[in-house]
Amino acid sequence: MNPAPKNGHAYLDFNAPMSDARAYGLITTLQPLAGKTVVDFGCGWAELLLRVLETEPTARGLGVDEDASGVSRGRENAEKRGIQEHVRLDLANVTTWEAPLADVAISIGASHAWGDTRKTLEAMHERIKPGGTLLLGDAFWERPPGADVLARLEATPDDYGTIAELVDLAMATGYRLLSLATASLDEWDSFESRWCAGRERWLLENTDHPEAAEVRAVVDAHRDTWLHGYRGVLGFAYLTLARV
Repeated sequence: MNPAPKNGHAYLDFNAPMSDARAYGLITTLQPLAGKTVVDFGCGWAELLLRVLETEPTARGLGVDEDASGVSRGRENAEKRGIQEHVRLDLANVTTWEAPLADVAISIGASHAWGDTRKTLEAMHERIKPGGTLLLGDAFWERPPGADVLARLEATPDDYGTIAELVDLAMATGYRLLSLATASLDEWDSFESRWCAGRERWLLENTDHPEAAEVRAVVDAHRDTWLHGYRGVLGFAYLTLARV
């Protein structure tokens, strides 16, 4: 009998609403990358970082995350793809981890580690070389959330702003906007479906497992919050920013 899954990442390429085409497009906004040090703060299994290094073999990659399974998966993928000599993935606290100043920094869905978006932007500003680049991935409100959505997310209206307010915040903390993209509804649906799929497939194979009821409750709650809550309300933006 297979062990109960610990997370919903098994069927995800990226731990964010991001398609292959989106990833390629974002990497192009970070050029030129030749000879650059690219640092991913909150890298998870570092799939985007690995693709950056596949795009530009002369770049050097560093990544950090507190998720041991993610870091292990990233290291295994780097070795399978023959780029392990170009990347180092560390298991550490992202806020206290020390690394060389980055030519290019990546922080996607990691603002919770720093406390909020403003603190993340400020922290990244200190960790990027003058004239360097930050790829920030963060949430925003597609439309004003109702009380039910806020309750389901355990959020407040001030947790996120509009897309314009997110850009304004980046500009006010020492950046210039180079590129802006937002996750499509298809990317969101694919992300959420894949998150659920790992558990759903496990449940199909382990109907009598002692943890089946608990796993089913987790995936049902997640799907309910997604479809009856934040779908079409919570957005996700990708900002390519130049550090002033």
